[in-house]
Amino acid sequence: MLRIDDISYSIAGRPLFEHASATIPDGHKVGLVGPNGAGKTTLFRLIRGELGLDGGAITLPPRARIGGVAQEAPGTATSVLETVLEADTERAALLAESADATDAHRIAEIQTRLADIDAWSAEARAATILRGLGFSTEDQARPTADYSGGWRMRVALAGVLFSQPDLLLLDEPTNYLDLEGALWLESYLARYPHTVIVISHDRDLLNRAVGHILHLEDRKLVLYTGGYDTFARTRAEKRALQAAEAKKQEARRAHLQSFVDRFRAKASKAVQAQARIKMLAKMEPITAPEEAKFHRFSFPQPDQLSPPIVSLDGVTVGYDGRAVLRRLNLRIDQDDRIALLGRNGQGKSTLSKLLAGRLEPMEGRMARSGKLRIGYFAQHQVDELELGETPIAHVRRLRPDEPPAKLRARLAGFGLMEAQAETRVGQLSGGQKARLSLLLATIDAPHLLILDEPTNHLDIESREALTEALNDYTGAVVLVSHDMHLLNLVADRLWLVDRGGVSPWQGDLDDYRRMLLAGEDKPEPKPEAKPAPRRPPREKVLELRAEARRAEERVEKLAAMLEKLDVIMADPATYDDAQKAEAWGRKHAEASEAMQRAESLWMEALERLEDAERA
Repeated sequence: MLRIDDISYSIAGRPLFEHASATIPDGHKVGLVGPNGAGKTTLFRLIRGELGLDGGAITLPPRARIGGVAQEAPGTATSVLETVLEADTERAALLAESADATDAHRIAEIQTRLADIDAWSAEARAATILRGLGFSTEDQARPTADYSGGWRMRVALAGVLFSQPDLLLLDEPTNYLDLEGALWLESYLARYPHTVIVISHDRDLLNRAVGHILHLEDRKLVLYTGGYDTFARTRAEKRALQAAEAKKQEARRAHLQSFVDRFRAKASKAVQAQARIKMLAKMEPITAPEEAKFHRFSFPQPDQLSPPIVSLDGVTVGYDGRAVLRRLNLRIDQDDRIALLGRNGQGKSTLSKLLAGRLEPMEGRMARSGKLRIGYFAQHQVDELELGETPIAHVRRLRPDEPPAKLRARLAGFGLMEAQAETRVGQLSGGQKARLSLLLATIDAPHLLILDEPTNHLDIESREALTEALNDYTGAVVLVSHDMHLLNLVADRLWLVDRGGVSPWQGDLDDYRRMLLAGEDKPEPKPEAKPAPRRPPREKVLELRAEARRAEERVEKLAAMLEKLDVIMADPATYDDAQKAEAWGRKHAEASEAMQRAESLWMEALERLEDAERA
């Protein structure tokens, strides 16, 4: 059991924890959430004993092993598999001792302990973990120095999972994983035999892999039962109740104060006034909860181009003469929302670079609309920002003629306020750097926006803001992401990048998730009772989408009209004039009838569109 008992801790005079307490029983899986900068990573360091508390205590069972992933994973000549095996220091030490031991009694003890920790199946267990994190058998034999920093972080994660500490502390583990690795980790953590605390902004992981949420806010810790969605609902209810109680208390205070102000000077009411003054002094203030700091992304909207904006006909693409993707026949229109699926190394990033114009076709024909503007965001671009420059300097480079006020407004539209605008990029948080990179990618109002893992370093609120911005965006979107929540809410087309080709995924994201967790190489074909109908032309689908949008707009206008009419009909003054009241009543009835027809037409349009897209 982990006990956090009345702890306090400050950094440079700024308190992060004040009399915070929580108890986490053995075997619990807990998601640690809270605003950026609240102290989540600091709490991990306090638990590990790397920092000293100002007050209180953190206790664990004697000899409990704590494990976590280091911030940097060095590259060495040791193979990936051996590096993971060495992470179990007890096994490594026992094997080293057994090679030189001569005392029969000690040899017996060593062999017994090796059997107890299942040392002889270690290689198989380590290999299984590495495969789950994207390393093939051949990859596992290569030295860690062959890999980039992100892949070495996967090796470090595999090592700590293999060593199975009693308390596993993971800080944003999916930031350096792809979708397949994130899904595997989610499943692995749910089955992990010991206690886990994970800092994550991955909503699906916090719903599926953990059973409790530890919330850090206002320097306190509160443990909630359930996944993230349950926590969010419970907290919203608590905040609403707290706000209501604060409002009631404020009204009560105003009433008491009014009495005191009116009658304090009157002898006949002096006793009652004094009593109310005492009541005011004794009232414990209930503070209304502050609204979460939430910044909506402001994407500039592009003008409309004729479809298609991009088309590929027999395209082959790759690197240094080696083809990665072959014979691609694809089409993108401006209202497309496409998610790229596929295991690591199959070519998702290659396709993204091809669409972004970072790679040219080796064969075939690729046509783009003449006025097409493309925005491209990739993980590495966050690292390519000029660390010594400010965000406003980055934006000024792209808009040299704009006044400073306009540049600051652009930054504010991505949550980078006055203080961050003049702060050097090297001092910004990972989320703030990601926001700046998103601003730079969308500043020209691109018709096609390509996002390769855009949610890394973004907190949950920022991910929700990004989801809303993408759904409101009138350009095409191509997404590569390990955030299933984002993909579910944004993508309406799924492309599978697999075995050198790209094809529509015949299923939904849940089907894809099940296939990956089952370890299948490709989806099982679904039985068909009859041959699939011929797919309507793309122009027909676009026409049906436009029809559905027009129907939806009609419903929205009628809803707004009915809302105004409801206000008028609820006003007693409306009925002072019988003729006017009758006229308003007729209008309300006509609008209600029109709403029923409009909703029916909207549903029919959506059904026709769904049938066409499924065909």
